[in-house]
Amino acid sequence: MRRVLSAIAATTFLATCGASSDRDISGAQTKRPTLTQAERTTLAKVQFGAAKTPAATTPQAIGGYAKGCLAGAEALTETGPTWQAMRLSRGRNWAHPNTIDYVQKLSRFAATQPGWEGLYIGDMAQPRGGPMLTGHRSHQTGLGIDVWMLPPQRLNLTASERENISSISTRRARGAYTNDNWTPAHMNILRAAAKDSRTARIFVFPGAKVAMCDAETGDKSWLNKIRPWSGHHYHFHVRLNCPKGDTACVSQPAPPKGDGCDDARKWVRDILDPPPPDPNAPPPQKRRELTLNDLPAQCTAVLRAD
Repeated sequence: MRRVLSAIAATTFLATCGASSDRDISGAQTKRPTLTQAERTTLAKVQFGAAKTPAATTPQAIGGYAKGCLAGAEALTETGPTWQAMRLSRGRNWAHPNTIDYVQKLSRFAATQPGWEGLYIGDMAQPRGGPMLTGHRSHQTGLGIDVWMLPPQRLNLTASERENISSISTRRARGAYTNDNWTPAHMNILRAAAKDSRTARIFVFPGAKVAMCDAETGDKSWLNKIRPWSGHHYHFHVRLNCPKGDTACVSQPAPPKGDGCDDARKWVRDILDPPPPDPNAPPPQKRRELTLNDLPAQCTAVLRAD
């Protein structure tokens, strides 16, 4: 990693900045490390995107889902008995060991469903977590998983096939309803994912949540973790709770009580009949890119580790 930063530094304008006292993400007093010129002036996503190997330390999720990093990551084996990792060229098949175990367990359940040999797993995290060069804002702490909606017919796809095959959309009417690609097996897999105690939230398009609310005839408490969100019709996104003992990890507040079905139905109504724009709403602001100083102090150590 230091070699990468040295190369970056050779072409980067240098600025001065000293160390400052701060509290780390767990609240303990810490002294932020003095950043090198390259570390200060290079976007965090560039630095974390350049890391091709994990930090050889104890596994730990650090910071929040959209502002953090990952120490001691493990790679999801590219092909397992009931899963395949997709888009290998992205280098995003890394995660916290808890997440790896979760994927393997869920894929074993998926393999019991008609027409499913297991799961195709999309993006998880980079080798050291952190912001990504493209795509996601979250997926930074090794606790996020994108699960494809495409039922795997076989688990011997070549690396080339995994780059070129696409998932399937399961929505219609801009996400207000499911389409013919949606099956009871999708609901069964999402139910199993939500019932795992490690799950914090699962994001899927609003029409899917409403379809599951309408189809569930038993206990609906698991639907609390299914959260309607735009997009998420080619895959669903699982977000896990902070692992026990990872004191530098920041969990998201739990969803509001209840099954959340009425809220999902409002999402659908707003898709079908969008409310008028608020004339007093402030104009959208471009989101600022994260720097290393925006992340928990421990993330500097994660980047510098062997």
